[in-house]
Amino acid sequence: MTELLVHPYRNNDINRVNTIYALTSTYPHLSWVPPTLALADQAARLRAKYGLRTPDAIQVATAISAGATGFVGNDNGFKRVTEVEILLLDDVVEPVVVGTPLSQARKPGGPRA
Repeated sequence: MTELLVHPYRNNDINRVNTIYALTSTYPHLSWVPPTLALADQAARLRAKYGLRTPDAIQVATAISAGATGFVGNDNGFKRVTEVEILLLDDVVEPVVVGTPLSQARKPGGPRA
């Protein structure tokens, strides 16, 4: 949640903040896991083993402690983690340049630039 809210708060975009809260508090199958000492220990182990940044280690440790079998992210450092299946968004989603009309965006399965 912290990562999602940084830019809206930085831009004083309270409507975006409220939208994010609305989506994340009602999204099906999304659980909020409170931090615990055990979770902090798991994050430290992951950070030591894989050289992850602290926020990334906390995210993966949270997924593991919640019993997740997969994790979606977009940091190449996650590729080193073997405890859960990792899906990097850049591996499956073609980047779109901001301001590009949707009619010019690549269609799924279409040719890559």
